[in-house]
Amino acid sequence: MTVQPTVDLAKRYSRQRLEPLIADTPELSAKVADAKARDSGNTMLSKEFPGGVCIITGANSAVGLRSMPARYLLLDEIDGYPINIDDEGDPIKLAEARQRTFARKKRMKVSTPTVAGRSRIEDAYQGSDQRRYYVPCPHCGEMQALRFDQLKWSRFGLAPADAVYVCIGCEAQIPEHHKTWMLENGEWRAENPGAGGTVHGYHLSSLYSPVGWLSWGEIAEMWVDAQGDTEKLRVFVNTVLGETFHDRGDAPDWKTLYDRREGYEIGTVPEPVCVLTAGVDVQKDRLVYEVDGWGPGKENWSIEADVIPGDPAVAETWKQLDALLEREFEHESGTPMRIAMLAVDANTWTSLVLPWARKKPMNRVMAIRTQPRQNTMVEAPRKIDVTVRGTKMKRGYKYWPIGAHLMKTELYGWLRLEAPTDDEEFPAGYCHFPQYGETYFKEITAEQLVAQKTKGGFVSLEWQLISGRENHYLDCRVYARAAAAVVGIDRWREDDWRRVEIRSVKAEAPNDTSDERDDAKPDRKRDRRDGWLRGRKGWLNRRR
Repeated sequence: MTVQPTVDLAKRYSRQRLEPLIADTPELSAKVADAKARDSGNTMLSKEFPGGVCIITGANSAVGLRSMPARYLLLDEIDGYPINIDDEGDPIKLAEARQRTFARKKRMKVSTPTVAGRSRIEDAYQGSDQRRYYVPCPHCGEMQALRFDQLKWSRFGLAPADAVYVCIGCEAQIPEHHKTWMLENGEWRAENPGAGGTVHGYHLSSLYSPVGWLSWGEIAEMWVDAQGDTEKLRVFVNTVLGETFHDRGDAPDWKTLYDRREGYEIGTVPEPVCVLTAGVDVQKDRLVYEVDGWGPGKENWSIEADVIPGDPAVAETWKQLDALLEREFEHESGTPMRIAMLAVDANTWTSLVLPWARKKPMNRVMAIRTQPRQNTMVEAPRKIDVTVRGTKMKRGYKYWPIGAHLMKTELYGWLRLEAPTDDEEFPAGYCHFPQYGETYFKEITAEQLVAQKTKGGFVSLEWQLISGRENHYLDCRVYARAAAAVVGIDRWREDDWRRVEIRSVKAEAPNDTSDERDDAKPDRKRDRRDGWLRGRKGWLNRRR
């Protein structure tokens, strides 16, 4: 089985690469029948031959990946594969499952790398013995793997087009014409011997291109041309150097967050917390939730992050969420607290979420939908119920649009904040965590901001999932932040935070004290209006 990123690419691969190979190779054309012959078994995506068959399919087709068992598997351009195919999981895992019935099997993964942290081929290479091609220096014989930082030009007063390679041993200049001899006398060497078991990994950059293909001088010119242009630099690093590109939107290091965990008990509320909010991510077999506490300066504490197992189509699953909503969390002062606002994901499982949310007061539960291009955290709720005529019901249920892009950017900025030293206060937005396991921290850092070129040629920044990670707790934290925005913490000033009291078991959402603050201020326009009304009323009375 050969797997390309998409079915369309699989057809192109078969038509432009595989079929000419078979036709031009007598040993192969003798085994594969002519495609024009009746019942030849030779189609665009299937090539039958004595003793076997070669299937060509795309990673975006779950049906194609589970169509047949395969002893030999070629996964090509795996960095272009989708993360999840038809809600059935990772296409690589689906393809690898085709080999389970064979004791002797072979698997090859090939790809141009993409972004660091999201590259499947990088993960595979890190788990191998990491072989590189070592070539000898024509002057001293030093064996070395060709690396871009040894390509020099300005140091010797040369133009980029005349770049030379500098030996790491004798530091002699090696002109381009020596490359043929160097390649002929090179050998593969494992830089991570003993690792990976029977997995051999090979890395090769364009620096090894034979004379007459891509020269060192052309590579140097491409590097100079890419300076100041992120997209050109990304293409250069990926396609010329064969390395992953480190995007400026890299996620915070989960290990750093794991190491700074604090000692407060999971499920208890530390003293500075004034209000609790929660976010719920709905999956097909569970509800994932997180409860967050907020204090002055939007300093926040993760109170509890866990899973409610069960199908969301089953009423019992939602009863457990009812219990979470009514649960009393013990505050450090001894006063019980309840969740002031809970935001539940209504993006995918809308028909299952809304019946539960409708039964709850809107000042405690909000059904949300993420809007990728929204530049505000929360917008005014929008009607979702329609009449038999297809018009929106005036008093129907409403969902809240939230800007997940903006809140993820804010959260990653907070996660990078460093704890103060000595007796200094924590910075605004600092995130505190109890003794969670590694899975939680991997999930809240599971996405990174990646620059993508649109069809119009513009560059947009998009949040993309890092390969091999899940992001459920990240979504929960974003939803809890949206709930906090609706409660009003972004409008509160220092004196407002001081006026917020720890709620009793009724645990209603704190009133937005911005109204109280506005009422306390002198309002000259309102005073003039009231005075005019009083004068108008007096004039009418005298006339009457």
